[in-house]
Amino acid sequence: MSKSIIGFIGVGFMGHGMAKNLLQKGYPLWVKGNRNRTPVDDLVGMGAQEGATARELAQNCDVIHLCLSNSEQVEAVFRGPDGILAGARAGLIVIDTTTADPTSTAVLAGELAKTGGTLVDAPLGRTPKEAEAGTLDAMVGCDDATFDRIRPVLECWAGNITHVGGTGAGHKMKLLMNFISMGYASLYAEATVLGASVGIPPAKLREVIGSSRLTNGFFETFMTYAVDREEVHKFTIANAAKDLRYVNAMADGAGIMTVMAAAAKQYFAHVDASGKGQDYVPKITDHVAALNGMDMAEEAKKGRG
Repeated sequence: MSKSIIGFIGVGFMGHGMAKNLLQKGYPLWVKGNRNRTPVDDLVGMGAQEGATARELAQNCDVIHLCLSNSEQVEAVFRGPDGILAGARAGLIVIDTTTADPTSTAVLAGELAKTGGTLVDAPLGRTPKEAEAGTLDAMVGCDDATFDRIRPVLECWAGNITHVGGTGAGHKMKLLMNFISMGYASLYAEATVLGASVGIPPAKLREVIGSSRLTNGFFETFMTYAVDREEVHKFTIANAAKDLRYVNAMADGAGIMTVMAAAAKQYFAHVDASGKGQDYVPKITDHVAALNGMDMAEEAKKGRG
């Protein structure tokens, strides 16, 4: 697929690095314009061509990547007079890397199939740093033949690629991953606040847990904020709240009782509803503390070297 023309819609924190790596690996690239001109102009300066609409990209590209915030945005890009479906033709492949609602994914896959196109879900793991380096994780949902066709494209921006199953399986797997990570966030926040309330400062909690078998990469970045107040874990509470809504909807659809998912959802929904949704996830600790009449910025100073 070295001569395939690639389109990219959503060149934000994650998308810019992915698109850059596609260009650097020799793929002709179209990008859809955005209000934030900086990443678009940067990619155009590297040789990308700018398209005004999703329809224009569908008419000119063989493979289109989507890297958006939610299913509502994905649906809007697909539908309407200037959407992907309006310009789609037989053979078009759309790779949706958004963390999306699997129910919406199934519907859109059916709509694209009527035009002769194929929808692949390939949500992402890791951070913008790995996006720039081309070493993201990808959880891929599609049939075997499509996976074989697109793998060289995915390898431009992903270092760890897992074919999870058919269309929709990637988005389901990503929701399970984010359920675990936001469950961690809720647990770490409560434990950090509880510890501070009984005389165990956040720094000491990090020291003990961070050197035990309970540590992990998420714990390390989460506690970098909780202790050092340094924001290296750049994923918003609003996005986390959205993902947890999708997790709970998936559980409802499966008829599964999920107490932990429901509890985590309420923490993030509360903060999002309070107008602090653009805070990054580790700040959930501050909000849990505030609910308990505590100031974690002050608590974090205790025992910190």
